[in-house]
Amino acid sequence: MGLISTTILTGFLGAGKTTLLKRVLTEAHGQKIAVIENEFGEENIDSDILVSDTQEQIIQMSNGCVCCTIREDLRATLRDLAAKRRKGELQFDRVVIETTGVADPGPVVQTFFMDDEVAESYMLDSILTLVDAKHAEQQLNDRQEARRQVGFADYLFISKADLVQADELAHLQHRLKHMNPRAQQKVVHFGEVALSEVFDLRGFNLNAKLDIDPDFLEAEEHGHDHDHADCDHDHGHCEHDHGHGHHHHVDDDVKSFVYKSTRPFDPAKLEDFLGAIVNVYGPRMLRYKGVLYMKGTDRKVIFQGVHQLMGSDLGPEWANAEEKISKMVFIGIDLPRDILLQGLEQCLV
Repeated sequence: MGLISTTILTGFLGAGKTTLLKRVLTEAHGQKIAVIENEFGEENIDSDILVSDTQEQIIQMSNGCVCCTIREDLRATLRDLAAKRRKGELQFDRVVIETTGVADPGPVVQTFFMDDEVAESYMLDSILTLVDAKHAEQQLNDRQEARRQVGFADYLFISKADLVQADELAHLQHRLKHMNPRAQQKVVHFGEVALSEVFDLRGFNLNAKLDIDPDFLEAEEHGHDHDHADCDHDHGHCEHDHGHGHHHHVDDDVKSFVYKSTRPFDPAKLEDFLGAIVNVYGPRMLRYKGVLYMKGTDRKVIFQGVHQLMGSDLGPEWANAEEKISKMVFIGIDLPRDILLQGLEQCLV
């Protein structure tokens, strides 16, 4: 049996997670999906429940989907589901975890890397975050959980866009891009999202995502020489960073910045530096990822991390005509940008 592909669905209260989930579960896709919910709301996902085993808190639904609530530990639930699948007691193709509206996705993500048994059974496919266009500005201003959910996302689905003016939507999208430039954005209507935009996105894998998406660095086109925080408003070159003449009501503590260099890294120096940074700032580092040009190998090195957990892998070889360039993105809470940039510069050959 291969690894079980897993999607984490997050978003602030009322953003439309359950609406999206219902649509995914009821579509005729022929897949059996196990849904893990942090909590059941007033209404169960599907009224067509065939089997309800309250003792095990696993509910089998008529279309072959399985639901279970987490009242104890996510790890225990995941292990239990994997064991039942191996024994043939439950049949499902993939898992969707729906977090509560006020959850920090961090601990959920870490479960897939910290628990060996879970890591051997599951593959984290991607983190999808729903953003309520009508209330997002206020939520992002007031609630760190909402900002963290954006920072963790591989994909951002913006709901309720029909309830706001076009310029409000554009401003929100700009703000989200500034917080998390690596997440693709899509405006969705009543949870109507094609399954190809929900599953098998490989958003979280150690893959060359930065190479695949050429617009990835668009929001930071001046690379590491430029940032919203230290921008001089008198200079014309800054305008691209404040689209539509809006200014953020608050300076978001979740921010991103991109580092690029055409000089190769010294592997030992970089490992020491990143290890030290993660040790000190790990809890504030939401997501970080990169494609690295390393001395001593003709292959790309792909790395990424969540909080204190960091991993790297050898990627494909650099193509003959391809420019060898390291590209890294860091998304976190009040990260010391200058320290990171200076440290990275000192790790170059």
